[in-house]
Formats: sequence, C-alpha cells, structure tokens
Amino acid sequence: MAAYAHPEVLVDTSWVKGNIGNQSVRIVEVDYDPIANYNLGHIPGSVLIDWRKDINDPVRRDIVSKEDLEALFGRLGISNDHRIVLYGDFNNWFAAFAFWVFKYYGVDNVVLLNGGRKKWIEQDLPVTKDVPSFPATTFTAKEPDETLRVYLAYVREAYKQAGKVLVDVRGPKEFSGEILAPPEYPTEHAQRGGHIPGAKNIPWGQAVNDDGTFKTPEELKALYEPKGVTPDKEVIAYCRIGERSSHTWFHRAARRDLTSAVPRIRNRGNKRGSEKSFVLKVQMPSLSTARASATTGTSSGSRIRPAASPFPFPGRRTAGRR
Repeated sequence: MAAYAHPEVLVDTSWVKGNIGNQSVRIVEVDYDPIANYNLGHIPGSVLIDWRKDINDPVRRDIVSKEDLEALFGRLGISNDHRIVLYGDFNNWFAAFAFWVFKYYGVDNVVLLNGGRKKWIEQDLPVTKDVPSFPATTFTAKEPDETLRVYLAYVREAYKQAGKVLVDVRGPKEFSGEILAPPEYPTEHAQRGGHIPGAKNIPWGQAVNDDGTFKTPEELKALYEPKGVTPDKEVIAYCRIGERSSHTWFHRAARRDLTSAVPRIRNRGNKRGSEKSFVLKVQMPSLSTARASATTGTSSGSRIRPAASPFPFPGRRTAGRR
C-alpha cells in the first residue's frame, strides 16, 4: 500500500485483527444484506450499519441527513475520538459508499479494510455472532462538504464537453442495456437500459484482485488510460445506485494512485443520481466529487487550499466550493 499517495485510508486484515478490542477503534460492517452476512458472523467487536436503513432516506431518496448520521453514530457508540474502520459485503461496495457519505459530512478519522469481508473470511480470521454493545456517545458532524458533490445540471452539460470523461462502472450487459439489473441482485431493475452517451465502460471489478484487494497503481493505469481516462481529464463515475461507483471513486480519488491520477473525480454517489431514479425522480439527482492533482495526489484549483488532500483527512482540509 506504500505505492499510493494516501495509504492512510486503507488498513489490512492484520491491522484490524491486532486492533480488535481497541477502545479507540470502532469496526463497522456495512451490509446490503445483513441477514446473509453480519448476522451469520462478523469481525468480533464490529457494529452493523444496514446500508438501506441507516444511511439512506427512503422518503427523500437521498443519503442520510447530518442529524440522522449523528444519531446513528451516537447509537453505535462512535464519538469524534474514534477511528472508524469500514468493511462489508459485496466486495466493500457499500462500505465505500459509507466512506463517501462520512466524508461528505466531514468525518475525519475513517478508513477502509482492504479486501473487506471477503478477504477476512478467505483468510479464516475470527468471526462471531455476538453483537457488541457500547455506551451511547455524542458525535458532531460537519455541514455537508459540497466539494464532494455536484448536481444533475452539471452532468447534463459535462458529457458533451471535451476534457471530461464519464466512466460507467457497471458490467458490459448493463452498459449495453441487455440487462437492467446487476447479477448480484437481479430483482432490482433500472427504469431503462443503456448508458449516458459517450460514457466509457470500465467495470468496477477490473480494479480489484481475486481476493477483493485493490490492484497496484501500474495495473490501474493500464486499465484506465487506454479508455481515455487520463491525467488531463475530469472524470465522472456512475453506476445504478452509487455503490459500485463509490468503490471506483474510492480507489481513484481517496487512494490517489500517482500513475493514474486525474485532476477531478466525480461520482454519482447516491440514489438521487442513479440510473434507477434518473427518469422517475423525487428530487434532483446529485453526484459526489473529489479533486486531486495529476502529479502529487494533492488538491488543486483556485478554490482549493494549497497542498490539501483530496479528502479532509486529519490535519488537512479541502476548501468549499458552491
């Protein structure tokens, strides 16, 4: 992991195993399907976040509000002093989604377990069915960081502009419109098939190894650059409901692999920006964004503080942009 500009956003299984029971660390499993995952066995001491119930608003079709996130953390015993370690099912799709949401609300000390639940299980590391209970806490989130989000109107123009490239991270059959739902959950269909005009199809799974860990910077460069995802372009990643594109957003933006960095990376990061709700909308779809330098992995642009990280990691801040 040392080859990446920001290895601090990833931890490996040995680190997590060594920190089980560490009271300054909260391990959090984020699942799409807790019944088939967390409930059957999880990392000892880990608490559960149910992706559908806990970090989505079912009425507004938006991510959880700041106030509800604070209440969730309080209920789980997570304070501002804890280091949050995220992992989950579906190859960390929903854990990466949670990572984006947490950063949107200014959560500084959060990392992702490289390889997620899949890697942990494959290494035959300890699991338990015991559900931990921690004292309730108070967590103070920050106001939404709009540098991590853009809106539908922007994308309506962006896909027609030179210097910008859209990356559809779904599978080829979803991209072509042959199927309307991913194989992993075939009953959840998009409203219509196909893709945004001009988008490049780079499925999320091509960026990971068989054990679920991220590929090397050199491998990622070889994956993206032949498709036109080069350091001189702004990138917008999207999928159906934002979980797979959050996974791509994480390794492209949070990890800042130096050999394939781009000036700006944006992700259609929630339900409001999904193919599923692109036609039948309750509110205007929105997207998430991260800026980074093409050579240093630091933030760039006239509204970004010099030498800032792509994300607000401890001690580093990204300037606001409206």
